[in-house]
Amino acid sequence: MSKMKILLTNNYHNRRGGADVVYFNTAELLRKHGHQVVDFALRVDKNEESEYSHYFPESTDYRTGSLFKKMLSIKSFIYNRKASRNLSALIKDEKPDIAHIHLFLGGLTTSIISTLKKCNVPTVHTVHDYRLICPAYTFLDRKNNVCELCKDGLYLRCAFHRCSLEGRFSHSMMLTLDAYYRKYCKNPSKLIDQLIFVSNFSRNKHAEFNSNYALNANVLYNFKPGVFSMSVVKGNYLFFYGRLSREKGIELLIKCSKRLKCKLIIAGTGPLMDDLINQSDEYLEIIGYKRGEELWNLIRNSSFVIVPSEWYENNPLTVVESFSFGKPVIGSNIGGIPELLEHGRGILFEPKNESSMMTAIDKAMKMSNVEYNQISKTVFDFATENFSEDAHYKALMNIYKSALHD
Repeated sequence: MSKMKILLTNNYHNRRGGADVVYFNTAELLRKHGHQVVDFALRVDKNEESEYSHYFPESTDYRTGSLFKKMLSIKSFIYNRKASRNLSALIKDEKPDIAHIHLFLGGLTTSIISTLKKCNVPTVHTVHDYRLICPAYTFLDRKNNVCELCKDGLYLRCAFHRCSLEGRFSHSMMLTLDAYYRKYCKNPSKLIDQLIFVSNFSRNKHAEFNSNYALNANVLYNFKPGVFSMSVVKGNYLFFYGRLSREKGIELLIKCSKRLKCKLIIAGTGPLMDDLINQSDEYLEIIGYKRGEELWNLIRNSSFVIVPSEWYENNPLTVVESFSFGKPVIGSNIGGIPELLEHGRGILFEPKNESSMMTAIDKAMKMSNVEYNQISKTVFDFATENFSEDAHYKALMNIYKSALHD
């Protein structure tokens, strides 16, 4: 395929979470292959540099201030007119061949999809979460239980049950109104040319809620940049890294690892940080946020990486990155995790099940060196085939080609 000018959009031009990392990784991959990448995101203080930042619309903080102020800002939360105007100017000046959209709801909003459609720019959207079918995007209720009550389209439950992460009625109502607006006014499933789901689970769940999401649907796992190198080290500790929040299942993990007297190292930040630090002892070490070579060494030197999620984890970068080093993973049997760990590529346990988790950890720690080396090679080969730059780029170009010809 000839070199293109690709408009890459995301709510944030900084690395707040996994989806943002994928956005930046994709930009670098495209540039590496000679394409010109045009950035478009919200303007926030922590943004990384971009030559297109003068087009970025200013971000609005919907989570602070009075209820009255929040209700006044709801229009921008649902349909960001400034984002639409700025994007129109960017398209006029840069004339992109195609647009690849990452996160957009609650920030850039569906306004950018309408603008792209109006300007006849082919669109591809990577679906990183479940916001298109769950107003609160997590499929969790306030008790941290999996919830699919809104499957019938009655999104008012989100407001009445205060399903936002903070449990606030005002923000939950904004999420509810946004869901209704997309359902009846600007339905992304009818405006986007090609959809990329990062797991088979996500694709199937979206199609289950709305059959339109089965059309023009592609499954493309996240990837890890760089050359993969297999680690042969079987360390003496379990390793968890990621956001330190309830849905990640960290509290039960700590309980199980201590009962088994198994060393656990946790890297990351989040709302549970202070509570976890207070539990530190000879079996638990909290080391904060890590990235780059420091993180890679922690993965290489661990015995297993563990993903104890209690929600519909999509395609966790934790597994992608661990496999790229040939590091085996213990994971919850939920969301997009099983499809990565099945067929001898890991050890699964039932989410929120203490006995099941302890059995899985115990099995992992007692694994023979022969079996450990075999599973390490299996996951490394799987990563090379599915998570490498080359594999990702080839599949992505085919999806772009389909969008251009729609």
